[in-house]
Amino acid sequence: MSTSAQASQAQAVAPNFRPVTELLSSMRFAISLLTVISIASVIGTVLKQHEPLNNYINQFGPFWAEVFNKVNLYAIYSAWWFLLILAFLVLSTSLCIARNAPKILADLRTFKENIREQSLQAFHHRAQGEMTEGPELAASRIGQILVGAGWKVKLQRRELDAVTGWMVAAKAGAANKIGYLAAHSAIVLVCVGGLLDGDLIVRAQMWAGGKTPFSGSGMIADVKPEHRLAENNPTFRGNLLVSEGTRSSTAILNQSDGILLQELPFAIELKKFIVEYYSTGMPKLFASEIVIHDKASGASQEARVEVNHPASYKGIEIYQSSFEDGGSSVRLKALPMNANSRPFEVDGVIGGSTQLSNGSEKLTLEFTGLRVINVENLGQAAGSGTDVRKVDLRASLDKQLGSANKPESKKNLRNVGPSVSYKLRDAAGQAREFNNYMLPIQLGDAAPVYLMGVRDTPAEPFRYLRVPVDAEGGLGDFLRLRAALEDPATRALAVRRYVQRVLDPARPDLKEQLSASALRALSLFAGVEAKNNSAGGLQAVADFMEANIPAAERERAGEVLVRVLNGTLFELLQLGRERLGLKALLADDSSQAYVTQLVLALSDAFFYPAPMALQLIDFQQVQASVFQVARAPGRTLVYLGCAMLIIGVFAMLYVRERRLWVWLTPQGTGAQAVMALSANRKTMDVDREFMALRDRLLNVKEGKS
Repeated sequence: MSTSAQASQAQAVAPNFRPVTELLSSMRFAISLLTVISIASVIGTVLKQHEPLNNYINQFGPFWAEVFNKVNLYAIYSAWWFLLILAFLVLSTSLCIARNAPKILADLRTFKENIREQSLQAFHHRAQGEMTEGPELAASRIGQILVGAGWKVKLQRRELDAVTGWMVAAKAGAANKIGYLAAHSAIVLVCVGGLLDGDLIVRAQMWAGGKTPFSGSGMIADVKPEHRLAENNPTFRGNLLVSEGTRSSTAILNQSDGILLQELPFAIELKKFIVEYYSTGMPKLFASEIVIHDKASGASQEARVEVNHPASYKGIEIYQSSFEDGGSSVRLKALPMNANSRPFEVDGVIGGSTQLSNGSEKLTLEFTGLRVINVENLGQAAGSGTDVRKVDLRASLDKQLGSANKPESKKNLRNVGPSVSYKLRDAAGQAREFNNYMLPIQLGDAAPVYLMGVRDTPAEPFRYLRVPVDAEGGLGDFLRLRAALEDPATRALAVRRYVQRVLDPARPDLKEQLSASALRALSLFAGVEAKNNSAGGLQAVADFMEANIPAAERERAGEVLVRVLNGTLFELLQLGRERLGLKALLADDSSQAYVTQLVLALSDAFFYPAPMALQLIDFQQVQASVFQVARAPGRTLVYLGCAMLIIGVFAMLYVRERRLWVWLTPQGTGAQAVMALSANRKTMDVDREFMALRDRLLNVKEGKS
């Protein structure tokens, strides 16, 4: 094939790529890509990324959760389509720069001094004038004035029809076109930096090196090499959890289908974790005092990491991300909620679990959390001591133990002490979550109560059982009264003592009737005669009245029955205290209010969904710090791109490119001048600048413009 034939073939093939090149480098294509990226970024900001799939199923349902998972909405910034759009945006912007940069650079170098006189008459801003000096002197004077005003000037001498004329060509505001190049180059730099710091390189290593995400469980040390990335990985961003007194050198990189382990060239030891709180209980400072141990040299370096104040070592940034429990040890005491349970103590570690048995029923106790500080707003009275139902925790805890920032109520912020949360999981895998406070809490004017919360799912608020504190500062009265209700002999003795105390000696005929009514009320409350699936408590009493007493008489009968019930329970409580040699309660208003609280707590205890409540009696807190470790080679490119973008946008918006021509020809002993001004934007400022230049350069006050 000859050279001419090859050239002809190349010319024939090249136009085939021109439409594609025109499309890729067009502004509408780049704007479309930017729009898609913006929408994806909004979704990635609103929708939490890299959460467990079950969280998304609970939020969106099985169908939409699976649809969103297919398009990688849970890991948008590492999705293949997002990275592909970024790559096309880089390509589009680069082609746009490649097409326009030579023209812009060439335009920056030229003054366009060869423009014809007839062309100057076509400009919007134009003027004419007569000079007293000759063309050469006038051109020199005009050039010096423009140079002094910041213009770049070039003088051209022309010979036309034996007449010597001079063209003064000037330009200013060339930074406007530099701003165009800077802004477009900034987009390329930011996108390239994002690609370098994203998951693109990690995915490339997974594809080329046979690395796969790990989706199982177990110890980090047992994870196989195919799930680990080497120390020389050029870019990564992962999380590292370190408990106080321990060290770690393996970061976790979350992936959509599991995790990857990133080996670090150093180990981080957490010496001390520091946390400070606002008066509302919100953390205002968390910092970590760490020691960095170099694996290669064995050298150690101390550092302090705070939020927005990272530490850096070997090109890896160490950020303070958050904090968690690092495996605090707790001791819990089981308080029996029925006659089949017995009190015992159990030790555990937050994050761990242990096995419990309740007869034939097997339960798994999972220690889920320990909060040492609980600052709550107790500034508003919760209710009276005689009607503690006004402190029902679906309503009162929203007011008393909810957000401390409630402007409609008086604030009384107080640390109510530690709390422990745990789960009890049955053999079928179903679990309930519990949250119990270690110390009693004063709610309003009533006696202090221990709060024992329970909820069936994380989406629900905690429902609290409130157990009043006895005279000894514990829960002895509640437990003894709960156990005594299960004993028929003790119930009968309490009824006899109650009848003996309240019966009028003049009416011995009422003894049998009162005894029967008191025993029936106490048996109903204890759940012995409960019907209609009532476990006991006040609900069983209410069901009995609804089934056996006419509606017109229920109010009066209810008052009598509740008064009898409170009296028998008071005697039942006195029996329990006497048997242990404790001081008897006085029959006064405070004791009556206390017994009322006990009755309500006992009634609610029948519906407590566990055979025991676990009370926190001791703990040893261990803090853990969560660090984010990142090697980001694209960070410099992103910073440079941001700086260039700011400069470019300001240059394009606030710098006007102007070009000025003055054509001077001889006229008598002076010169005839034709002046024209061109600007990239028509504004009032350009009009004023042109008139000022006309008056100064042409020495005239009038002229065609």
